[in-house]
Amino acid sequence: MPEDVVLVGVDGCKAGWIAVRRDPGAAPSTAVFSSFAALLDRLPVKAIVAVDMPIGLPDFSQRGGRGPEALVRPLLGARQSSVFAIPSRAALYAEIEAFTTVDAWYAAHRKASEVARTTSDPPRGVSIQAFGIFAKIREIDSLLIARPELRSRVFESHPEVAFCKLNGDRAMRLPKKIRGNINPAGMAERQALLAQHGYSQDFLDQTPPRGAAADDFLDAAAMMVVAGRIVRGEAMPFPDPPLADRLGIPVAIWA
Repeated sequence: MPEDVVLVGVDGCKAGWIAVRRDPGAAPSTAVFSSFAALLDRLPVKAIVAVDMPIGLPDFSQRGGRGPEALVRPLLGARQSSVFAIPSRAALYAEIEAFTTVDAWYAAHRKASEVARTTSDPPRGVSIQAFGIFAKIREIDSLLIARPELRSRVFESHPEVAFCKLNGDRAMRLPKKIRGNINPAGMAERQALLAQHGYSQDFLDQTPPRGAAADDFLDAAAMMVVAGRIVRGEAMPFPDPPLADRLGIPVAIWA
């Protein structure tokens, strides 16, 4: 691996974005940023970022997703529900105002679903889970549109796909969460795997920064391992070679 490359793994969290970063010759560190742009501003030009967020949006959504989703779901067994289809770019941008009330949030969800149904085959609305990360998807999308040079530095990944690849192509046996609550056994399973890939137990045992949950922290740590795999030429894109959306943004899940 080139000695001068900074590796960064990123996941969305309640406060914005949690990043696990490893500088050359240094131990990993973690921090939370309010925006993806603020995170990028703190990185050197050569940094490689792997992020758990869809990158590259379809104009028209097909059954199963953009392409990468259908390829990785069979790898994950019981964990495949963690990979959900991404609606059209028009649906993502149907409502971009900040929500000040719960009613406004649900109204925006209905609007996005209406647009999604007119830009998908078969017609399909937007799940609450997907709608919850629309703003974060738009953050990255708008940056990759405005700054094309980022497209060779910021890569989409997915924690469960990453854990599967790091585990010798075997999906994790236990879920990270059960009914929305942290599952300690599932977290311990992933911690043990990350410890095999270079993390110290002390680092993995730390309390996440304020505004990030324990599973966000572990997911960002997995993303940083993927960033290293990308730099070393070990990571695999799904599909291979990657697709591209209408704007030329790469579409692939790397692991």
